[in-house]
Amino acid sequence: MPFRFGIAVMTEAPHVFLHATFEIGGKVFTVLAAEGLLTRWFDKSPDKSPQQELDDLLFVIRQAVSFAHEIPAGTAFDFWRHLYSLQMPWAAQRGLPPLLAHFGVSLLERAMFDALARSQKVNLSTLLRTNLPGIDLGTIHPELAGRTPVEFLPERPLAKVIARHTVGLSDPLTAADLSEHETLNDGLPQTLEECVQFYGLTHFKLKVQGNVKSDLARLQQIAAVISRCCGRNYAFTLDGNEQYRTFPEFVELWGNIQADQTLKTFFEKLIFIEQPLYRAVALDPQVAKIKEWKDGPPMIIDESDAEINNLAQALELGYAGTSHKNCKGVIKGIAHRCLINHRNANGNTERHQMSGEDLVNIGPVALLQDLAVQAALGNVSVERNGHHYFRGLSVFPEAISTSMLAGHGDLYTPMEGFARVNLRGGELDLTSVNAAPFGVGVEIPMSGFDLIAIS
Repeated sequence: MPFRFGIAVMTEAPHVFLHATFEIGGKVFTVLAAEGLLTRWFDKSPDKSPQQELDDLLFVIRQAVSFAHEIPAGTAFDFWRHLYSLQMPWAAQRGLPPLLAHFGVSLLERAMFDALARSQKVNLSTLLRTNLPGIDLGTIHPELAGRTPVEFLPERPLAKVIARHTVGLSDPLTAADLSEHETLNDGLPQTLEECVQFYGLTHFKLKVQGNVKSDLARLQQIAAVISRCCGRNYAFTLDGNEQYRTFPEFVELWGNIQADQTLKTFFEKLIFIEQPLYRAVALDPQVAKIKEWKDGPPMIIDESDAEINNLAQALELGYAGTSHKNCKGVIKGIAHRCLINHRNANGNTERHQMSGEDLVNIGPVALLQDLAVQAALGNVSVERNGHHYFRGLSVFPEAISTSMLAGHGDLYTPMEGFARVNLRGGELDLTSVNAAPFGVGVEIPMSGFDLIAIS
């Protein structure tokens, strides 16, 4: 199903698996990490074609793997820090955005966590709370010097998360929005109205496109559907996807929302607004005058959270927090959650937030690893959209669906010969995800794929 977000419409996307081998304590562990290669998000350079962006995504993965071979053995944190210190200046010299550069690091990092968890026979939450990776929080956030993750992370991972369903810019809201040739008839809900009923949704993420007039009209339409389907039992976030180039433009949108009584009432259920300003200006104190905006909504960064110091910069400017998605880095996300919890515990007048967000995550690996991290960090409301824009695991060999249903029958359910995400009552059951070392509790058969050796 087409997914329109920001400046792009996704109709298909390659999916990459990183098949890696680590030696830990004299034993060899072969593991996987995975991600959809999404263009027009890591790098929004207007002069690059989608194919050039795909080439760059593979380029940063290959380079991270190449650097990884040069790093001497040490703690997992030392490995990550060394890899990060090599990858980031290499990318800067080639004009590659930090968000893109860190993506390559993040795949290695995820594979490393899987191997380490398997070597210690523990799940991710236990791995982090006992700090087996040797994470030095003060290296990332100096005010956390001498502190450890166990002081800030939940005692146990979340057993369930609320799925915050994405409403893309071109998503049909009701059956009236679909012509006969647009109707998929593939057994899954297509319109927002159908999705609410089918999945029992209560949390939503609404996309806007940077035009005050059209955004206002779209929000009015969405508000009518959600209010009719959910009554007052809902919550939502608003995602600007970097579409507002100036702060006053976004303030104008907010003013129009507050002036419309129906929207004003609807927006009483707003959780936060995500990254409305383009990354080039979002952390510029001359542009992002958030502290000066009296009675403004809580705002977090997403695309601007590209380097390890960006959250601290954002909080100083008045942002409420940041998002976590594995493609931006697991260790960075852990440190960010610890900083947010630390500041909230210190009596700040404004509560900071970490949100779980999505990058069209699908199984059999990327979704589960992302959910494992969200659960360990305690991110209760997590944007999910892979269940919506993809028809389950039907794109993969049937053996993968069989494997998922056998080992993750709480997260997946059968459908016409393949597995789909089992989203019930608006929630995802993470029992099997938390029981696995790092989300994935079964062997993933890799036959039937195009394999590229990286040495």
